Amino acid sequence: MRKTLLHLLVFTILAGCSKSDNEPANALPVAYHNKGTGASAHDLLSADAYTSLKIEIQYMPGYRPQDAAVTHLVSLLNARLNKPGGMQVVYREVPASDKEVLSVDEIAALEKQYRTVYTSGKELGIYFLFTNGGYTQSNVLGIAYRNTSMCLFGKTLHDNSGGVGQVSRSNLQATVAEHELGHLLGLVDIGSPMQTPHKDPDHGNHCSTQDCLMYYASETTAILGFLPGNDIPVFDNACLADLQANGGR
Repeated sequence: MRKTLLHLLVFTILAGCSKSDNEPANALPVAYHNKGTGASAHDLLSADAYTSLKIEIQYMPGYRPQDAAVTHLVSLLNARLNKPGGMQVVYREVPASDKEVLSVDEIAALEKQYRTVYTSGKELGIYFLFTNGGYTQSNVLGIAYRNTSMCLFGKTLHDNSGGVGQVSRSNLQATVAEHELGHLLGLVDIGSPMQTPHKDPDHGNHCSTQDCLMYYASETTAILGFLPGNDIPVFDNACLADLQANGGR
């Protein structure tokens, strides 16, 4: 499948791959959301504490994610999460950043300033931010940095997709968003315990299977080498077993 192409790639390790190392300093007003990545995996996957999900997608001007990408993301959530009360997506445009490069603490400060959806009652809230710039590591397309918080670097995604000879923009957006969501769901071994060993020893909390959505390349520009066929990677059987054992489908 994609393994032949993957062997041709030279990958750069994301320093934040050990997701707990990237916890930001800016505290959010609702204490529940100030936990490390993966800490709410069971809450997200099961209906034990929260029966519905509200997804807040904020984006800077010109970088709203494509509808097809969000539709695919919601489809994955419906397939893997036990939320009998349903799911809702809300969008909000926020002001552009005046910085071309953002650190995790600067991203967290933007979240603190603009985020409006938090966990309340039986509804759990998660947050996506699509920026108009890049990350401190230029090859990074997205990061998960708290238990309900993710950021996708809109300009970097745009620069590497949608043009002649480039990968589908909606598929690239979906792949990166779903990969970061996988970290919130506790993959790999950061909240959803492994049922069988499959953690990549060289790349933090990622799957060792090259065809899996949780392979570490899925959050960097290295992924461009195996998306030309517009295939959106999926969780492999080992990752699925982890999610199901922790309350998911």
